[in-house]
Amino acid sequence: MNDDGSPKGTTSVELLDADRESELAAVREALAGLRREIQLRFGAAEVAQADGERSVPANELFSELRRRLSTLGMSERSGEVDEFGMDEIVVRRARPVLELLYERYWRVDLAGAEHLPEKGPCLLVANRSGLLPYDGLMITHAVERLRSQSARPRFFVADWLMTLPFAQPYLARLGGVRACRENAERLLGAGHFVAVFPEGVKGAAKVFRDRYRLQRFGRGGVIRLALETGVPLVPIGIVGAEEAHPVLFKWTPPGRPLPFVPVTPTFPLLGPLGVLPLPTKWMIRIGAPVDLSELGPQAARDELLLSRLTEDLRAEIQALVDAGLHEREGVWS
Repeated sequence: MNDDGSPKGTTSVELLDADRESELAAVREALAGLRREIQLRFGAAEVAQADGERSVPANELFSELRRRLSTLGMSERSGEVDEFGMDEIVVRRARPVLELLYERYWRVDLAGAEHLPEKGPCLLVANRSGLLPYDGLMITHAVERLRSQSARPRFFVADWLMTLPFAQPYLARLGGVRACRENAERLLGAGHFVAVFPEGVKGAAKVFRDRYRLQRFGRGGVIRLALETGVPLVPIGIVGAEEAHPVLFKWTPPGRPLPFVPVTPTFPLLGPLGVLPLPTKWMIRIGAPVDLSELGPQAARDELLLSRLTEDLRAEIQALVDAGLHEREGVWS
């Protein structure tokens, strides 16, 4: 035996080379196992067999990996996705969660259901409550419960939110649609209930001290759309959503990747947990429908009439919000 315990006639260099060969063999075996696992998972080639295994073409493998990584965190789409991206399977899986939020978490108190038309098309016009579209989800869920025989209602989502990489696919699968006139006309033409929020970003960006004070409704786009399509308007007032994420103040980041970053009692202090909404008490009040069909499409060219009807609609929704605030005992109950 040598001094280091190796057999006589064996040098340290030879032992080192043998160790390296053993390690390389183990690495090769591990890589071969990884290659077989990738082949099995992605179906890019036949499973390797013994010494005559067939390797995976690099371009096929990387194309599949790139496709899977682009949808990281999301399940594969079903075959029931409509032209706006809504996925019936995703909606069906989400209904128990939406029902839990509606019944137990936010304990939604709904009044005025008798004002809702039996079927669409119809524009549901509500106050905007917070950056995240919980209000749109709860309105569509409430209407779907009441009018289950109709197509699932859709809710409009602001442009900037629909461009976020992970928000857009999830919202679209649940019925969220980018807010624009063309989408509204197509949805109404297909007979849908469509929830719109004329305050836009101004309403979503309100700080806590300005909660439940409706902002201006832009240039009367909702009234013009109702006049030109002849569909009824149903005003809706929502109370509770603005306190689920109370914005204390807004910070505008350099470069402006977002309109602003909201600072709430829980975000960014608690990190990702701060995104969770608070369990406030919600009140949804549905007002009597407004039918403008008698005025005819030509009335949409009368700017003074548009302005007056827009202000009347805003006042009606503000009255519904005020009624909800008056009836609610407190923020939490």
